[in-house]
Amino acid sequence: MADPCVLGVDLGGTAIKLGLFSLQGELLSEHQRPTPQPATPGSVCVEIVDAINCLDPDGQAAVVGIGLPGPMDAEARVARICINLPGWEEVPLAAWLEPRLKRSVTLANDGNCALVGEAWKGAAAGCSDVLLLTLGTGVGGGVMVGGQLFTGHNGAAAEPGLITLFPDGPDCNSGNRGSLEQFASISGLKRLSGVEPSSLAMAASCGDAKALAHWERYGQLLGTGISSLVYLFTPQLVLVGGGLAGASEYFLPAVRREVSTRVQAVSREGLQIKACALGNGAGRLGAACLAIQRLLEAPSPQAG
Repeated sequence: MADPCVLGVDLGGTAIKLGLFSLQGELLSEHQRPTPQPATPGSVCVEIVDAINCLDPDGQAAVVGIGLPGPMDAEARVARICINLPGWEEVPLAAWLEPRLKRSVTLANDGNCALVGEAWKGAAAGCSDVLLLTLGTGVGGGVMVGGQLFTGHNGAAAEPGLITLFPDGPDCNSGNRGSLEQFASISGLKRLSGVEPSSLAMAASCGDAKALAHWERYGQLLGTGISSLVYLFTPQLVLVGGGLAGASEYFLPAVRREVSTRVQAVSREGLQIKACALGNGAGRLGAACLAIQRLLEAPSPQAG
């Protein structure tokens, strides 16, 4: 009989990333495919089922954890809202998927998943107070306080990308204006530089002064937002992940300078700011970890 394992799924605006993991967090196999466009709940549900059946055709994984870009309900079964995905309001995704997959499903915010993954096997291992931001189609994130995820009232926290950076800035799908997401996401960087992030990173790697200046400005804006969050949570570690983190060498120095300028010394004592260690794999690993904790390790209702 095969050893028990678990599936972790990371649903993003552009890609669905899946991993089959042992209960110790070892990646056994992986699969990735584009997120259907438009990414409506029905089309995404069908795509997730097909992707899981492709990765795990024999049903080896006992449970499934799925990270999504938005808050879940308290029972981790309903996607309350995913502001950058069309039609995602109060979507009972776990209830839709379980009869099709014939196994239990739990949901979590994708930023929280990335943070759990990094805390288990990555850059946040051994840390108790951590702020993580995912820089991609949107800007998500997660917060760990005292070794526990901070999820706030009804599980809707934390959404660090939705804090206000400029009150009169561009409209945000959240209803806010000038949110950090509007400046630190892929579309925000494209608005700032006029080119695709991959092209901007390539130009910076060749020493192009204009590209380096755009990354510098991007780092200043991101650092301004992070400064507010540092004052709120005083973490020992700030991590940046998501697609744009691959170019972190070009913007993290500016982030660090901005934080050191804006945040008083007592609030940033010992603070480290660095890129995630697991890259785009953190989210699916964290989703798998939460599935293990909630569905395999949790005491049964009959237990005392």
